[in-house]
Amino acid sequence: MFNRLSRRHFASIAGWSALGISTKPAESSQTGASKENKLPDRSLAAGFPSGFLWGTAASAYQIEGAVNEDGRGPSIWDRYAHIPGKIADRSNADVANDSYHLYKDDVQLMKALGAKAYRFSIAWPRVFPEGTGTPNPKGLDFYNRLLDELLANGIEPFATMYHWDLPQTLQDRVGGWMSRDTATAFGEYAGYVAARLSDRVKHFFTINECSRLVDLGYGAEVDAPGLTLAQPALNQVRHHVALGHGLAVQAIRAHGRAGTKVGPAENIVICVPAIETPANIRAAEIATRELNAGYLTVMLEGKYTDAFLAYAGKDAPKYTAEDLAVISSPIDFVGLNVYMPHHYVVAADDAHGFALTPFPASFPHMESSWLKIGPEAMYWAPRHVAKLWDVKSIYITENGTSATDQPAADGHVDDVDRIMYLRNYLTQLQRATSEGVPVLGYFLWSLMDNFEWSDGFEKRFGLYRVDFKTQRRTPKLSASFYRETIARNAVV
Repeated sequence: MFNRLSRRHFASIAGWSALGISTKPAESSQTGASKENKLPDRSLAAGFPSGFLWGTAASAYQIEGAVNEDGRGPSIWDRYAHIPGKIADRSNADVANDSYHLYKDDVQLMKALGAKAYRFSIAWPRVFPEGTGTPNPKGLDFYNRLLDELLANGIEPFATMYHWDLPQTLQDRVGGWMSRDTATAFGEYAGYVAARLSDRVKHFFTINECSRLVDLGYGAEVDAPGLTLAQPALNQVRHHVALGHGLAVQAIRAHGRAGTKVGPAENIVICVPAIETPANIRAAEIATRELNAGYLTVMLEGKYTDAFLAYAGKDAPKYTAEDLAVISSPIDFVGLNVYMPHHYVVAADDAHGFALTPFPASFPHMESSWLKIGPEAMYWAPRHVAKLWDVKSIYITENGTSATDQPAADGHVDDVDRIMYLRNYLTQLQRATSEGVPVLGYFLWSLMDNFEWSDGFEKRFGLYRVDFKTQRRTPKLSASFYRETIARNAVV
């Protein structure tokens, strides 16, 4: 199971193959190509734009530990990680990186890199142990201390409201995201936090990776809460999560300080033209809009696409026009989590206008078998989003890779495979910014090794190696690479 569906391996679930989209090679004819898809200039600027924001990322459940301290309530991941057989190495995140106690040390790790921003998540069950009701002041106190420490060290905080750690009481009481009540509760929680932290946090992300939490948590039994719902119920969960995003946007607007900005952080289905012809580029744009219909498309257009509704048929979610208006509440930016291409696309002479080419068995991947190496995904993901929806501000909210990371005899980790991955992806990001794609910043996943969900501690994504017995953090060679990249504001 862990090899088939792990971490962000959701493409086959999220790809809407039942739309009838061909997965066979199609002719890459340029017939009907739009004039606006002229081939881009391949000359790169010397570096990234002035003021480009370099940061790192992590999430609460993966690093904080202290699951029973200072009034924190249990989350769905606390329960799920303790079910035998659910985590590959039989671990859990009860302690994880112990960042709840070591956060000052971790801020110094960021400072040593020269990072100017940190994307972290707020644990909903720390703030509202029951999901709703009486807030827990000690929970919010931790984030107050973290924010003060970040700002004292010249690091700008970017907060994610939800990175999958739903209060367990909401799952038990109303079925979690199966209920509209959870979307309502999420909006109330987001508004409460924004009112108290937006004096220092100027950017809030609503929900991290809607597609992952729905398809793997409620559809494939790979993530918490570990359910396998039938398609009608799963589509309703999908709608409630999108609705929760919209309610959070509205609550943050209503309760945050003037100038507070908000947007989603999504792992969109990334569609890359197999060959960069105008026809294939247009086909990849069409595919991007259709294959992200349940999340980013409805958020930015205020409607489900005709193809999405036709595919869902009688299983389509129940919703109102008011729901769609809430879901599409205006946002200030879009966050994109970019790891790999999900589909290579060619033009097709059918109703869809595109065909998805299959991945050959020999396609290269990183240490995690799901993580296919396709640096061009880093170019096309933000380019498509900017082009399709006229988005003016984009952040790469996650990008990185697992690696074997075996220490040498001297204790050093020479992770040249991670450097190779990052260098190639950042080169494609530099290509995008040089062409005017409005990417404002980049958050590397992750600052340090942590609890990687169903993979436990077996997969390491960090710039710093963590000995989880001693909690010692040791910089890998990739930390030096990233430090040099930040210092030069260019790929090194």
